[in-house]
Amino acid sequence: MARFKKFSKSLIEHFLDGGGLKQEGKKKEREGDDLEAITAMRRRVFRYEAVVEATGKFSPKQKLGEGGFGPVFKGRLEDGREVAVKRLSVASRQGTKEFMNEAMLLSEVQHKNLVNLYGYCTHGDDKLLVYEYVRNESLDKILFSREENNWKMAQLDWCRRFNVIVGVARGLLYLHEEAHTTIIHRDIKASNILLDEEWSPKIADFGLARLFPAELSQVKTRVVGTNGYMAPEYFMHGTLSAKADVFSFGVVILELISGRKNAAFAPFPDCEARSLLEWAWRLYRKGQSLDLLDPALKSTAVAEQVEMCIHLGLLCVQSDPKLRPDMSRVVIILSKRPRTLEEPSKPGIPGPRYRRHQGAAHASSPAPSAARSSSSAPDSASASSATTWTPMTPTN
Repeated sequence: MARFKKFSKSLIEHFLDGGGLKQEGKKKEREGDDLEAITAMRRRVFRYEAVVEATGKFSPKQKLGEGGFGPVFKGRLEDGREVAVKRLSVASRQGTKEFMNEAMLLSEVQHKNLVNLYGYCTHGDDKLLVYEYVRNESLDKILFSREENNWKMAQLDWCRRFNVIVGVARGLLYLHEEAHTTIIHRDIKASNILLDEEWSPKIADFGLARLFPAELSQVKTRVVGTNGYMAPEYFMHGTLSAKADVFSFGVVILELISGRKNAAFAPFPDCEARSLLEWAWRLYRKGQSLDLLDPALKSTAVAEQVEMCIHLGLLCVQSDPKLRPDMSRVVIILSKRPRTLEEPSKPGIPGPRYRRHQGAAHASSPAPSAARSSSSAPDSASASSATTWTPMTPTN
C-alpha cells in the first residue's frame, strides 16, 4: 500500500508538471523516499513522439470512439504492439479526475480479465493513456448490433456468452477481494467489457472506480453511473458497497442471455414488465425462464446452463443488497460444483444516469452488511423454496 501511495503521488506530479521533471534541487530532496515510485513511473512513460507516430498523428481514420474524457485512437508501437490510446480532452474537467484515477488504479492491478494499461504520456496540455488493443471491441457493439449479417454477432454463441459471464465474474472477484485494496468499479456495463481475439472479456474504463476501505462495509458517496445498471440503494441514497457492482453484473448477465439492453427495454404488447429485469423475474416465476433466451442462441444454448445463469442474474439484481451474493460465491456458482440456490426476490429498479455534486463524499461507520434498500421487499411467497443446479464448466 505504501508503494501504491508513492506511485500515486509521483503520477499526479507527473501530470500536473506536464510530463517534465521538477528542478534538480527538488528532485534530489525526494530521491530517497520516492526512488521506487519514480522508477516505476519512468518504466511506464511513453515518448510523446512515439505515441503520435503510433496513431498516425491521431488520424481520424484511427479513431475507435469517444467518451466523456475525449477520443480513443488505435495505434501500433515501434515494437509491434497494437495499442488503444485515450487522449484527454482539454475541455473535460471531470475527465481529468477520471483520467488520473484510471491511471493510478490500473497501474497497480493485473488480471487476465482486466484491460492492461501499458503506460501514459503527457506533453503540454496533451495527456494520454496507452492500453493494449482489444481486437473485438466492446460487448455492446456486438450484442446490441442492429446490423444485418453481422459476422461478430453470429460468432457470439452461447458458449462464448457464458465464458464472458465467467470471465467478468473472475475480474470482479479480483477487484473486490484479491487486489491490494478493494476496488469498486461503479460502472460495470456491456460497453465497458472488451472482447479480445479469443473472445475473452476484459473489464475496462476505471475512471469512476474507487478504492474501498477494508474496515468499512459501505460508504456514502456522490452518485455516478449509467442508465439501467445502477443498484437502487446507490442511486437513491448514494450507499456504495461491492454489492453495487454485483447488481450491475446481474444486469449484464440478463442482457447477454436475452440480447436486449435493459436501459432500452421495450415491453411486448401483453407484457406488463417495465424493465428487462422485471420481465426475466416474471418469466422465472411462471417457470418460463427459457422464453428470455435470445432467438439467435436457440441452436447453441444448453438449457440447464441458461436457466442457472438466469437464476444467478436474478439473485444479483435483488433490491436488497444483503440478499445479493458476493463475487466469490458467484464464481463458485458458475463452477461445476452442485449447489442449492435460494429463490430470488423481486429485482430492484436500476437508476438513470445522473451525478449529484452537492456535498463532499463521506464514509459511513463500519457495519456488518450493506444497507437495506428502500425499494421493494423480498417476495415472501418464494423465499422459502430452493432450486438445485449443476452448472457446466466454462470453455477455456
